[in-house]
Amino acid sequence: MPDAAISCAHRRTNRGEQGTGSPRRRRRRPIERRCHCPSAERAAVAAERADAPSSRPSVKTAVHPSRRPSSSKPPAENLLSAGKLLCKIRTRAYIYSLAPVRQRSVASTLSQAKLPAGHVDTRRPFPRLEEQRPTYQDANGYAEDKSKGPMLRFQDSLPRLPVPPLEETAKRYLKSLHPLLSPAEYEASKAAVADFVKPGGAGPRLQNKLLAKRQDPATRNWIYEWWNDAAYLAYRDPVVPYVSYFYSHRDDRARRDPAKRAAAISTAVLEFKKLVDTASLEPEYMKSLPICMDSYRWMFNASRVAARPADYPVKFSPDRHQHIIAVRKNQFFKIPTHVAGRQLNAAELERQFGLVYSVAQRVPAVGALTSENRDVWADARALLLGASPRNKAALEAIESAAFVVCLDDAAPVTLEERAHQYWHGDGANRWYDKPLQFIVCDNGTSGFMGEHSMMDGTPTHRLNDYINDLIFGNKIDLADTAVRSCLPDPELVQFDITPQVQAEIDRATVDFHDVISQHQLAVQAYQGYGKGLIKKFKCSPDAYVQMIIQLAYFKMYGKNRPTYESAATRRFQLGRTETCRSVSDESVAWCASMADPARDDAAKVDLFRKAVNAQVEYISAASDGKGVDRHLFGLKKLLEPGEEIPGIYKDPAYAYSGSWYLSTSQLSSEFFNGYGWSQVIDGGFGVAYMINENSINFNIVSKGLGSDRMSYHLNEAASEMRDLLTPTLAPPKAKL
Repeated sequence: MPDAAISCAHRRTNRGEQGTGSPRRRRRRPIERRCHCPSAERAAVAAERADAPSSRPSVKTAVHPSRRPSSSKPPAENLLSAGKLLCKIRTRAYIYSLAPVRQRSVASTLSQAKLPAGHVDTRRPFPRLEEQRPTYQDANGYAEDKSKGPMLRFQDSLPRLPVPPLEETAKRYLKSLHPLLSPAEYEASKAAVADFVKPGGAGPRLQNKLLAKRQDPATRNWIYEWWNDAAYLAYRDPVVPYVSYFYSHRDDRARRDPAKRAAAISTAVLEFKKLVDTASLEPEYMKSLPICMDSYRWMFNASRVAARPADYPVKFSPDRHQHIIAVRKNQFFKIPTHVAGRQLNAAELERQFGLVYSVAQRVPAVGALTSENRDVWADARALLLGASPRNKAALEAIESAAFVVCLDDAAPVTLEERAHQYWHGDGANRWYDKPLQFIVCDNGTSGFMGEHSMMDGTPTHRLNDYINDLIFGNKIDLADTAVRSCLPDPELVQFDITPQVQAEIDRATVDFHDVISQHQLAVQAYQGYGKGLIKKFKCSPDAYVQMIIQLAYFKMYGKNRPTYESAATRRFQLGRTETCRSVSDESVAWCASMADPARDDAAKVDLFRKAVNAQVEYISAASDGKGVDRHLFGLKKLLEPGEEIPGIYKDPAYAYSGSWYLSTSQLSSEFFNGYGWSQVIDGGFGVAYMINENSINFNIVSKGLGSDRMSYHLNEAASEMRDLLTPTLAPPKAKL
């Protein structure tokens, strides 16, 4: 049977590994996550503004699970230790943008998509809950299905995403509007909300429909399909720069040679891949409770595929596709990860990369096609496939690869240069549809670029932390110099380029540079302090930095505008993200006080504490599935074709309050010196931030709004807040 299978929505697997204990027995530190999805927000806002709801029915689908090698060996003890360590890392993650999309369910759009030859549609309904395997109850009430292996053993017992009470959402929504609107505008919005939630109104009727959908035993997560469609797969703008995101790695001074650096990274990634493929990876935890690990199965041997009216993901068998792809000077090379049943060691991979460096010649950039508008790329892909039978095999070699290593003909030095290189590169030496692309430059600097449709940033953050921990902690053998003589050379992946295909490549190249040239990026590497001092101020580090951003924006514009921060909902089955609306009455009052010379510091500190508490309250509720935006989105999706749109959705405040003038999120790692993405709206900023022990890093992107000036104001705001709060610290105790 062909080993690639189209899938969407939920995926299940049957594994044979044994579990390793309950979350209570493991006592992990909670992981705080802010998984940012500006691309999802860009697409979803546009979908929300559509005049008519989707008329297409939702169909439950699933993909056949990939088979695991029966002979797979358990990972080395030091690798498991590294995995357990990284479960404890406090992370916050991130990611991307929004624009017009059609409203369709993933399943309904996939049902119309023409499958590539050689791909078999194995979609099937999920078994009902009562058909699941026997489980074991742990002390926290989570059932372990140990037949699925450690990684997925809690998956079926995770709670399902709740539907908040309608009145609670209405109250929270109005509270979020109050600081953004004039008194007259607020009264109009208040009337629209009251009409929506009144007995017999549209709100209670739609709420009952949503509750029924949520209670359906076949529904694992009531928003999952809708959100994947509106925010990702039906989103038509280019994935770069509007969906892709990047991490910039700390320099590896022991491996300045790019072939050696690429080999070290690839060796470490393959160790993580073993844990994922065998479901041996330990789950992540939040507040000592397990969270959803489903998206990890989209990490390796997978790809997004451009299609009309919506893209679809493909997943290939890791057993049958034991190779990676290296890209150099726009040429693609297939490198085996295993030969004669044995994985290549670091020296052998270094030799493979060295050969690629020595033989690569610049050719037409087929990879540039993946940077195009999704409909344009879908048409070009059909043209490429029709140009030659060899192109089909070339596409499959890339899409089925475990991951991609881009060997860039560049040598970035500054943080801004690195950010540009890893965020988008030259638009040619990439395959932007792959979820994992590791980038190594000629001067040995490295980074990562991710595609976001089926997997949020927290899994790739864990992956990148893991590989850097192995390398910098000397927890993996990179010293073995033995190179087998039987290794085949890297295989050139060849495309036949017709004049028509070349014309599409030329157009994609022009369009890419046009889009990228509109963006302005700045990096603020603030060294004044980090989370160490923030904790002494008795503040949540994330809420604290959110107030830095609010104050910086106020300094630049004299007002506060709608702000998005991503809250992870992965403690629920198939959970992804919810919106945290960061502007509150309290934050607006505090920002105004900071510009008021008549206010004394004690009053400013008091207002600051209230602003931080409001931020913590909202993001906690959002992480518990009680945010505003996903609930209102779901209710609107249930309108019947031709049904009048309720006034709450036609109220200008609904569109304005979801226009993210600041799209923000956090991810923190001592192994990174940068990460980021694009802005959400043309009139806004994308602000990614990392809070490390003694520093705060901001990556600021906008379309010519003055990212450098925003960077200055962030620095100024951070220093002013330190000066405001330092006097509140208790004096150090005298030493005897």
